[in-house]
Amino acid sequence: MERINLIVLKNKKIHSKDIKKIIACTICIGLLLCMLSCSTDSQNKERENFDTSLLNQTSDLQLSGEYEALIRLNIKYMKKAAKMKYKAGKGLCYLNMAGVNVSAGNYDKARFFFNKAEKDLKNSENNYHKAAFYNDYSLYYSHLKINDKAIECNNKAFYYLKKAAKTSLARKLLPRLYVNKGIYYAWKGWFGTSLKCFTKANILENSAYSNCMVAQYYLFVHKPDSAGIYIAQADEKMLSQKTTDVESLWVYYTMGYYYNEINNSEQAEKALKKALDINIKTRRTYSSHIKEVYMALAELYKKKNDGGKAYFYLKKYMEEEGRFDAARFTTMNKATEDFISEVKQESDWHKNDLPLFIALSIAVLTFSGVYVRKIINKLKLNKNSLKEETDELKNHVETKQLEEVIELAKRNDSSFLLKFKELYPDFIKALLKINPDLENSELTFCAMLKLRFSSKEIADYTFVQHKSVQQKKYRIRKRLNILGETDIYDFFENLAE
Repeated sequence: MERINLIVLKNKKIHSKDIKKIIACTICIGLLLCMLSCSTDSQNKERENFDTSLLNQTSDLQLSGEYEALIRLNIKYMKKAAKMKYKAGKGLCYLNMAGVNVSAGNYDKARFFFNKAEKDLKNSENNYHKAAFYNDYSLYYSHLKINDKAIECNNKAFYYLKKAAKTSLARKLLPRLYVNKGIYYAWKGWFGTSLKCFTKANILENSAYSNCMVAQYYLFVHKPDSAGIYIAQADEKMLSQKTTDVESLWVYYTMGYYYNEINNSEQAEKALKKALDINIKTRRTYSSHIKEVYMALAELYKKKNDGGKAYFYLKKYMEEEGRFDAARFTTMNKATEDFISEVKQESDWHKNDLPLFIALSIAVLTFSGVYVRKIINKLKLNKNSLKEETDELKNHVETKQLEEVIELAKRNDSSFLLKFKELYPDFIKALLKINPDLENSELTFCAMLKLRFSSKEIADYTFVQHKSVQQKKYRIRKRLNILGETDIYDFFENLAE
């Protein structure tokens, strides 16, 4: 019996030792898991701080137009991401560079950075990264006026943002996704859906910019009374909140647009001139906005019957639009070439698929050719329409200037020659090229002959005798080597043409 008890005690001691070992192992494993968890949490926190700091600073610099500082910042964070072995961090730097190039209208370079960003972000476990990528990509396509692709990317951005953690960055991105969706649907003519998107964005953000976008929608559908409510709110927010330069530019542009619609030309001019002033600071990062301001100013001065200024700003608009059109065409052609190149490489790997490759290449070339031609034709129509309007304004301006110059000549006004030079700058240069010693009085006389005033009219306007005018004509013929058989009026009419 005692022996049995000893065995039981011995077994109990052994069992007790096993339990202690198990407990010790469990504690070690727990500590190890805790350390790993803390390490993971620490790494996640470090990456989250990286993202927040990088994206907020980049946004501030882009919106204030500080291009060089933006570049330096992203180079700095690129190096930081490499040290952290944070591949997605590098992708965000590339994405920032793509975004600023889209806003500046440099689409070819933007596409290069998008390709780099995609490689580093596509396998990221952070859904916010993918949402940000597709949002910027949607803006890229909207600038290229490919609205269906813009909507497709915008939908992907919404999909990934819904799956993303509810961080400050995610909350900031959501209303901007709604704004962008509203813009894309407005361009497609889906106004009901567009308004819902703008309204949702404004509820979420309620900023000067979001109120502005609702106002622009109502101006777009010709409801200035409704727009006025949101213009007032945008103005109040701009004064009470810290509004960036680019957003202020957009608010002033919308105000100018609104005041022009309600025929308050004084306030419209004031607001649009403020937008122009801000553009000086933001042109390097947001040059795409300014053409809308030029068009609004052209419309304003056209309403005011100031043809000179209307023509000037319409011409500025056409120059900007032409620059963006050239960038769009270059990018679309490059995209087509790249796609064909990729298909060709794929076919080189699969020689047996040669017939498929040929068929696919023909399809791609046909589709892209038709698509690009369609866009080109549309842009040509717009350009022709604008050119006709520009020519009309130019003729109107020149007619008014000519009337003013003729009136000055009739009054024998001392400013006649100065105004004539503005209207016909090459004419005076051509005269001085024939004879550099011509005096102002002789240039004035030649100008009056250019305007086809008769000898009697010149005598009446300059208070001299008819005989004196005839003598002046004779002297001018000698000074300019005009042959006797040449009609003096025809000579001046054809000079410098």
